[in-house]
Amino acid sequence: MKAAGSIGEYLAGVPSDKRAELERLRAIVRDEVPEAVETIAYSMPAFRLAGRYFIGFSATKRGCSFYPGRLPAEVVEGKLAGYKVWKGTINYDCDKPLPEPLVREILRARVAQFRSP
Repeated sequence: MKAAGSIGEYLAGVPSDKRAELERLRAIVRDEVPEAVETIAYSMPAFRLAGRYFIGFSATKRGCSFYPGRLPAEVVEGKLAGYKVWKGTINYDCDKPLPEPLVREILRARVAQFRSP
């Protein structure tokens, strides 16, 4: 399979249930952090902020993964019961998506991390 050159190309190759969830994440990121720039990083959809890798997401064999980094995942750790969390990655089934308020809280924690000295 040819590597995707854009998030749109990546999503076009994802099964519809996973694609819908990843498009939802994409829309939340775009709304919450409009200055973030879409890219492909590490062969997956991602966003850059201030020229640096900010956040990523992908389809997996079993569901979806969200890559906010270790610190943001730790900030909301108590709210992630029922999700597999490891090394800054949150894995979950598409039929049990991350709640939008939680995604937004993670994004705000990541932005704060970027803006702290």
